[in-house]
Amino acid sequence: MNIKAVLDLETYPLDQYGSNAYWASVEAARVGLRADGCAVIRNLVRPDALTLMTGEVATMKPTTHYSETEINAYFGTESDPNLPAEHPGNIFLERSSGFVPGDSFSEDSIIDQLYRWPPLIQFIADCLEIEEIFCYADPLACLTINVLNPGQQFSWHYDNNDFAVTVLVDKADDGGLFRYAPGTRSRSDENAAGAAAVMLGDDGPVTTLDLRPGDLQIFRGRYSLHQVTRVSTDSCPRHAAILAYTQEDGLIGGLTRTQQLFGRVLPIHQEQSDQTVRQDVLLD
Repeated sequence: MNIKAVLDLETYPLDQYGSNAYWASVEAARVGLRADGCAVIRNLVRPDALTLMTGEVATMKPTTHYSETEINAYFGTESDPNLPAEHPGNIFLERSSGFVPGDSFSEDSIIDQLYRWPPLIQFIADCLEIEEIFCYADPLACLTINVLNPGQQFSWHYDNNDFAVTVLVDKADDGGLFRYAPGTRSRSDENAAGAAAVMLGDDGPVTTLDLRPGDLQIFRGRYSLHQVTRVSTDSCPRHAAILAYTQEDGLIGGLTRTQQLFGRVLPIHQEQSDQTVRQDVLLD
C-alpha cells in the first residue's frame, strides 16, 4: 500500500511520530474527545483512495448480514420486567442496517491495510490518551462495513466497547446522519432517565455531525447514546468502515452479539466468548 496515496499525510503527518506537527494533530483530536467524547479528523483519506474503497465495498456487499428488528439502547430485543416501562431497556426502536463481516476483506484490501497500519494505530491510541491498543482479534467484528441502504436506519444505542473508530466511505444523499448525546451515562451512572428522554425524541442534548467521505471519527460510544438517522428512500446507500481496536490483545466477541450482527458465529466464538471483564457497572 502506498500510504501517501491513501492518507493526507501533509495535513496529518501520522508517519512522523514525535514531530511537532504530529502532536498538533493529536492535540486537536484530544480537544474533542475530552469535551464530548468525539473527534473527527476531516478528509484524512484522499479522494482517489475513497474511490477504490467504494469499489471494495461494492464487491463485498453481497456478504452483508441485515437485521430488521427493534432493539433497546443495549442491543437487547426483549423487555425486562425488572426494569420500569420507561427505562431505556424497555424502549425499542427499529434497527434495519447491516454489517459486512471481517472475513469478507481480501488480503490486498486498502481498507484492511489501513486498519492494520501501525502509525494509524499509534495515532488513535495517542488521541485517546491510551498507552497501547490492538487490532480486535475477532475474525468477524475486527473490521466491518456498516451498511444503510435506502429506507434503513440504525437506532439509538450504546456500544459495548469503550471507543469506536470509523471512516465514512459513502455518504447518503439525504439522511444517514450521525447523531449523539454526549456523556449520556458515565462509568458509575446509567442515567436511565436522560437516555430514555433522548430515545423518545428529546433533541436538546443531541449533536448532529456533518460527516463527509474520508473523515475518520474516534468516538467514545459506550458513554454517549448515538444513532444514524434513516437514509431517504431515494438516496444512495451509506457505507462506513468500522475499525475495531481493543485495549487487550486477543479478545473475541460474545456469542449473542456476534450472532445478532453477523447472523453466524465461528468455533472461536464458542471457545472464547464473553471474555471481557467490564470496568464499570453499566448495562451492556
